[in-house]
Amino acid sequence: MQARFTLYYWPIPFRGQFARFLLAFAGADWAEADAKAVTALYRADPADQPLPMMAPPFLRDYEGDVWLSQMPAICSYLGDVLGLMPGTQTKDAQTLKVLGDCNDVLEAMTRNSGVQMWTDDTWDDFATGRLPQWLSLFEELGRRNGLTETHGTLLGTPQPGVADLACAALWITIADKLPALHPVLDAHAPAILALSQRLADTPPLAALRADQQDRWGELWCAGQIEASLRDVLARWQNSSPQ
Repeated sequence: MQARFTLYYWPIPFRGQFARFLLAFAGADWAEADAKAVTALYRADPADQPLPMMAPPFLRDYEGDVWLSQMPAICSYLGDVLGLMPGTQTKDAQTLKVLGDCNDVLEAMTRNSGVQMWTDDTWDDFATGRLPQWLSLFEELGRRNGLTETHGTLLGTPQPGVADLACAALWITIADKLPALHPVLDAHAPAILALSQRLADTPPLAALRADQQDRWGELWCAGQIEASLRDVLARWQNSSPQ
């Protein structure tokens, strides 16, 4: 039987990880397109694409033959379909805000998707300035909604939803794959890190992460930008233990 959804993304736990967390947590049935299919769709002329799309992730929902690109659009759509959106105008809008913030963090961490590589100076500025600011922003949002290190959700909803799972997909994956940053996360966003870990330890997400670790190892965003990031992180960790 064909899965309802197909996710088109590279075999790495980067931007496509957000959709995977939602699908796995909800117990949805989905397939992952192979790298050749992802590349073909990515490189196709917009006139030949099922929807004009720039870059993965892409999602196909066979029920209605819906195509989407852009991580926030995919996750908000899946949230509606899978019953993971809060369901009020304000909280739904705040969920979209969180998805946008997550996207911005990825852009910052990869220097606009690899337009530039990290240097010791640019990383030090980011690690002592912008990164703590992002972490504090997530932490304060949670705190205002009753989130603590032991209980609660990012937006104060009774059950975890898209915002919580997006938060976990972002921060626990960074903590897992870039362990030098774990102390920074813990120092500036302890409640966010704890929430992310609670969700990551649920059976469906724990199984997903274990499978990815077996297949992909320590890969995060891959390519030259990951090599640049790991190189500068190694020097930064050795010179300024966090």
